[in-house]
Amino acid sequence: MCGIIGIASTKSVSSNIVESLKKLEYRGYDSSGIATIDDNGINEKKCTGRVENLEKILFKTPSNGKVGVGHVRWATHGAPSKVNAHPHSSEQVSVVHNGIIENSSLLKEDLEKKGYKFKSQTDTEVITFLITEFLKDFDLVKAINKTLSKLKGSFALGIIFKKYADTVIGARKGSPLAVGYGHGENYLGSDSYALKSMTNKITYLDDGDICLLNNNKVEFYNSNNKKINKEVLTLSNDENTEDKGDYKDFMSKEINEQSITVKTCIKEYIDETRKDINLYNFPIKPNEIKKIVLVGCGTAYHSCIAAKYWFEELTTIPIETDVASEFRYRTIQFDKKNLYVFVSQSGETADTFAALDLCKKNNVKTCSVINVVESSIARLTDFVLPIHAGPEIGVASTKAFIGQMLVLYILAIKISDSRSEISKSDYTKKIIELKKLPDLISKTLKCEDKIQVIAKDFVNSKGVIFLGRGSSFPIALEGALKLKELSYVHAEGYPAGEMKHGPLALIEEGLPVIVLAPSDRYFVKTISNMQEVIARGAKVLLVTNTNNDVNSENIRFILTVPKSDPFFSPFLLTIPLQLLAYHVAKLKGCDIDKPRNLAKSVTVE
Repeated sequence: MCGIIGIASTKSVSSNIVESLKKLEYRGYDSSGIATIDDNGINEKKCTGRVENLEKILFKTPSNGKVGVGHVRWATHGAPSKVNAHPHSSEQVSVVHNGIIENSSLLKEDLEKKGYKFKSQTDTEVITFLITEFLKDFDLVKAINKTLSKLKGSFALGIIFKKYADTVIGARKGSPLAVGYGHGENYLGSDSYALKSMTNKITYLDDGDICLLNNNKVEFYNSNNKKINKEVLTLSNDENTEDKGDYKDFMSKEINEQSITVKTCIKEYIDETRKDINLYNFPIKPNEIKKIVLVGCGTAYHSCIAAKYWFEELTTIPIETDVASEFRYRTIQFDKKNLYVFVSQSGETADTFAALDLCKKNNVKTCSVINVVESSIARLTDFVLPIHAGPEIGVASTKAFIGQMLVLYILAIKISDSRSEISKSDYTKKIIELKKLPDLISKTLKCEDKIQVIAKDFVNSKGVIFLGRGSSFPIALEGALKLKELSYVHAEGYPAGEMKHGPLALIEEGLPVIVLAPSDRYFVKTISNMQEVIARGAKVLLVTNTNNDVNSENIRFILTVPKSDPFFSPFLLTIPLQLLAYHVAKLKGCDIDKPRNLAKSVTVE
């Protein structure tokens, strides 16, 4: 979950590397570093903490050089420290790495026997010394391929050399890596976002690929040392999202722009004239789908659980949800009549990509719901459903979660219609209702002032429980996750009916419990579960869309979202929970956009 940048240019590269690293900080901010090639060889500088710390070092002692690599780290092997920060350099080679080398301990033992002295606790330093060793006997490409053949695990690498002072090499297996093309310079990056300010011409490396960059050309090789050609793609021109505008942080901006992103997404999928949903070239005929399997991690997995309720309500197709990190380790009976749907904001989530890769190897039909159409997951699936949310910078996902749910709901409606499991009048009605969702979200966002007051009750809590039934249950899970991510308060989401099967033991005087109870078929039961926790001293925040039939006695707060189509409840209930997590974190002085120990794009297993 680290960020990589490499530049080969006709001018000094350090300032552009630092600016690119700032864009990559969502991938890791434990430490950062840069290495360039100057007249004295490899010039390495690194530090703990944010890129701004590295920038201060470079201001005092600038790094010259027309070739360089940079890195932001999310620690896997070895604690965050200057010695463990990347790059890792020998006299001849400097390496930055994203991923995990699973056999690093064995490789280290062999290298130590050859006299190599290790400084760090990382798995990356073995790569530096392996390349150094193989350069004694092989040319550049063969030395790299020889090194890669020794590595087990996942990696994206950026490498520079004292001897080849005009060259940056990139290599990948399992972790994403992109090449960008400029005028008088070329670039290497762990994702296109870091390169967008410099170029919109991109090539993505596939597993086993190696690229050689200098200031005027790029060459690609496969694992057999054979030169290959790669497609050059033109990136879409998204609006500039680096500007927070009037907001203090990206997360606040992203929460508040959800009505706009939902409106954009709906426009992309709905044909206003025909009152139809545009989904073309679907990889499997809807009438032939035997089962749908929804796969994701974290927030994306919660969107899968929400979608399960919609698919089951609208179709007769059996639905499974699966945590991606568990998927490929189970004994799965693949079926070519099943549709496997993979959900990921970045499209680079390592566990989700690995699960997708397993499906591809078993020749089953796949679909992705993603936010980055140029991503690895998008490029591997048979069919891509973008969420059209625009870049999401805050580590804790907000607008991407709403977008994922929206696209999955649209998919459920379309499949239901294609299978004639919904009447044409109901199908048309649901499309018309969809147009109301952006305005409903805008109205829900107006609860923020009340949320700021409520948040004060949560600042000193040792834990919080979120309860919901039906499609409100995954929103309880997501609400708990947001509170954990942002404010570091222990929180758990449960199906409300499960409280009496164990979690009720956690209820004590003053414990905050958030109850999600829209006016649906579960309402009476959920309110009954709420009374059970109130009777044991819980401090309840009820989030509902009705005040009818609710005895407000002993309820500390009631927050009402707009009444809507029942299928929209998960969208509207999500908003106040995002705002609550945000304002609790603000009151605690937490870093909103970059929560501790977390990174945006989870590219390690």
